[in-house]
Amino acid sequence: MNPLGPLYRAIEWMPIAAQDAVVLLVLLLPALVVGGLVIFGYRPFSLVRAMLWRFRWTNLLFIGLIAVSVGIGVGLIAQERGLRQGTARAADPFDLIVAAPGSEITMLFAAVYLQPSDVPLLSGDTYQSIATAENVSLAAPIAFGDSYNAYPIVGSTPQFVTHMSPALVEGAMFRGHADAVIGSGVDLTIGATFTPAHGVGDAVEHDAHAQFKYTVVGRMQPTGSPWDRSIVVPVEAVWEVHGLANGHAPERADQLGPPFDPDYFPGTPAVLVSAEQLYANYALRAQFQTAETMAFFPGAVLASLHGLMGDVRQVMSVMAVITQVLVTTGVLVGLVILMRLFARRLALLRALGAPSRFVFSVVWSYAATLIFIGAVAGVGVGFLAAAIISRVVTAQTDILVNATLSWPEFHLVAGFISLTVLLALVPAFIALSRPVITDLRS
Repeated sequence: MNPLGPLYRAIEWMPIAAQDAVVLLVLLLPALVVGGLVIFGYRPFSLVRAMLWRFRWTNLLFIGLIAVSVGIGVGLIAQERGLRQGTARAADPFDLIVAAPGSEITMLFAAVYLQPSDVPLLSGDTYQSIATAENVSLAAPIAFGDSYNAYPIVGSTPQFVTHMSPALVEGAMFRGHADAVIGSGVDLTIGATFTPAHGVGDAVEHDAHAQFKYTVVGRMQPTGSPWDRSIVVPVEAVWEVHGLANGHAPERADQLGPPFDPDYFPGTPAVLVSAEQLYANYALRAQFQTAETMAFFPGAVLASLHGLMGDVRQVMSVMAVITQVLVTTGVLVGLVILMRLFARRLALLRALGAPSRFVFSVVWSYAATLIFIGAVAGVGVGFLAAAIISRVVTAQTDILVNATLSWPEFHLVAGFISLTVLLALVPAFIALSRPVITDLRS
């Protein structure tokens, strides 16, 4: 349950940005109230500046610890949101996937994110029923299993390439069975030739298709998905290179793309289905949810996965706050020890008649200043951490992730500031409880 839920419901009539700003102020309110009560009637900041400068290197160490703790916490949480957005963006072109019955998640990762999987095939008759169904505007087979230099080779149709990339960055669509259109991130040039390897990953057989060569004829637009590092070839070529029929009767053996002949259709792991109207996709999903086929919306499967990630996000948020509080508690313990360096000066103030509340406000303001500066610096560290982690995740998953800090992370930092400045009352109480005579003699 979101503890801020009642507050959001109370201000839901406001614009979104205004709601977020109000929540930020509410989270900062305890710190502002406590600060106002502590320093009311006094001006402790001249002494605080002197204390900050006198032990500047120690203060910078404390600030750095807080900044790193806050920055990594908010950076990781922002990264989780960026990953959700990136995976959803990568799945956008895949309206409806039809495959043999099995795990929707396995097929999602295989067809959308090109993760190697061993899945059953749909027959020619099944594909024919899909392709000829009412309202189907695209029924593109997706056949995978080969690779080149870790780039997955996927067999499909020219219509599929156009669906993924309405315009090519360079080159042209494949016109022959040995042509290939590459993703934007594939390190090949137009006109380059290559031999496919059988398998993907560690189970690659490099010489299995040594007699066959593809020629690069075009390059797709960036999609922000693993398809940027894919090589798309005619599905007919994928079947032919494995010694199978190419989906067409002998008299039409040179044809590319649909219609396919069910009697010469070797099978395909998945079919990307799209309809002109959104509502028709729902009807098609119901139509192909049978004993022989499984139909699902990748976005719906992702939503369930993101729901689980939402629970993980809440756990991560709590862990981030706990970690930050633990680090700050350690810093505050250090400040209690550091107060011994100021003990004689503080005792002298009290001996000269300075009110106890003034000394209390000096110590608290000093600790609160370190916390506030560290938290603000942590926001900068968070931006840097999110950018670095985004690059690493993008490189590892081929999913474009652009993570940046947003209002939820600012809310987390605001809550952290309020909680820790309340904890800063502890070293102030401890400093005030020290005997004046003892500190003056030390």
